[in-house]
Amino acid sequence: WVGKRVNDLEPTSNKRPSNSAPPPTQLNKIKYSGGPQIVKKERRHSSSRFNLSKNRELQKLPALKDAPPHEREELFIQKLRQCCVLFDFISDPLSDLKFKEVKRAGLNEMVEYITHNRDVVTEAIYPEAVIMFSVNLFRTLPPSSNPTGAEFDPEEDEPTLEAAWPHLQLVYEFFLRFLESPDFQPNVAKKYIDQKFVLSLLDLFDSEDPRERDFLKTILHRIYGKFLGLRAYVRRQINNIFYRFIYETEHHNGIAELLEILGSIINGFALPLKEEHKMFLIRVLLPLHKVKSLSVYHPQLAYCVVQFLEKDSSLTEPVIVGLLKFWPKTHSPKEVMFLNELEEILDVIEPSEFVKVMEPLFRQLAKCVSSPHFQVAERALYYWNNEYIMSLISDNAAKILPIMFPALYKNSKSHWNKTIHGLIYNALKLFMEMNQKLFDDCTQQYKAEKQKGRFRMKEREEMWQKIEELARLNPQVSDNST
Repeated sequence: WVGKRVNDLEPTSNKRPSNSAPPPTQLNKIKYSGGPQIVKKERRHSSSRFNLSKNRELQKLPALKDAPPHEREELFIQKLRQCCVLFDFISDPLSDLKFKEVKRAGLNEMVEYITHNRDVVTEAIYPEAVIMFSVNLFRTLPPSSNPTGAEFDPEEDEPTLEAAWPHLQLVYEFFLRFLESPDFQPNVAKKYIDQKFVLSLLDLFDSEDPRERDFLKTILHRIYGKFLGLRAYVRRQINNIFYRFIYETEHHNGIAELLEILGSIINGFALPLKEEHKMFLIRVLLPLHKVKSLSVYHPQLAYCVVQFLEKDSSLTEPVIVGLLKFWPKTHSPKEVMFLNELEEILDVIEPSEFVKVMEPLFRQLAKCVSSPHFQVAERALYYWNNEYIMSLISDNAAKILPIMFPALYKNSKSHWNKTIHGLIYNALKLFMEMNQKLFDDCTQQYKAEKQKGRFRMKEREEMWQKIEELARLNPQVSDNST
């Protein structure tokens, strides 16, 4: 293997600052023994099937470095055409071993040749290189589920790796070096790398093989950077993939990689943002939060959202309102992901925008603090370890403390988890130091509300006792009972 290229896409990992709280404890999945055992069917283990070439007997051609300079272009073209021959790696992997090695060696040689030599990407090479790439890689991907197998679950199952990877990898490596060559001229290549080519390339992002998706991500990013005329088309087709994923299939293997590309694209958007880009945020990125497989691509999605807010702070309100709209009701691990993303957003929020969303935002945080799932409560309480968030809370304590106090005070005594007690104590202590008088007022108000609640409960009990007494004294009831 020549090795994966280190691409220059923007980082998409969910990195926390060094002074932040440690991540919440990993959720352990409990296996229940009750009820009938569900036997999971054996999942398919097939790879892509290619239209095999009839004549697969390849003759080893002379090395490019040994050929006279005036013959190298023609020899290069011959090698590219020779590499259009497709072999069987599935039904009979041991067949044509000699000729498979000829192709592998030829691809390897061309990768080295195009990397270390100048003036080798001539005009005649462009169509041949694109054809070779298309023949080897553009194919119908195998389905992720079939009538006799269980549906592929990206969170649980191992991906099916491409059997033909020894050749596919080198084809990808060659095409990437081709695009990155100093000799590469987009004006010449645009006749061959067109909308149809891009569409076929995007179809491959649904491959289960993560190695293939990694190459595709880098290649599409290079094409986006070099072909200005294709940029709007690329964004539109990626949108279409997302729309189908959100509203129709809820299954696609390449969402994380496509979002990683978009993170880099968003980073380069000019200001002020175009309306189409804002619509992409509201209509595509936010609804992506509601898909059940969110955990597969959430770090990349959160990065894209934060990139938008760093570009245009006025988008903060619709983004937070959208997150609250899609907030998970019964899926605690997903709720922890939302809390992670929300803290990243608050790290870049402008104080003027914070004021617009703080009340609904902290009403949701109060619910999270009260969650019986300790990881949700723990993650929400870690917000009080964030200095910038605490400065925002301090500036708006008069509005925030009355919202948060009942949940904090109640759970400081009633929550089942001891760790939560300590975190709540820390939050209450910070509120007390922030504004002692306001804290005392909230305490008195809370106790008064509790007293009213006890009084109302007593009134209800007395009312029910009166109703029961009247029922006992009712002669009709007495007659029926006898």
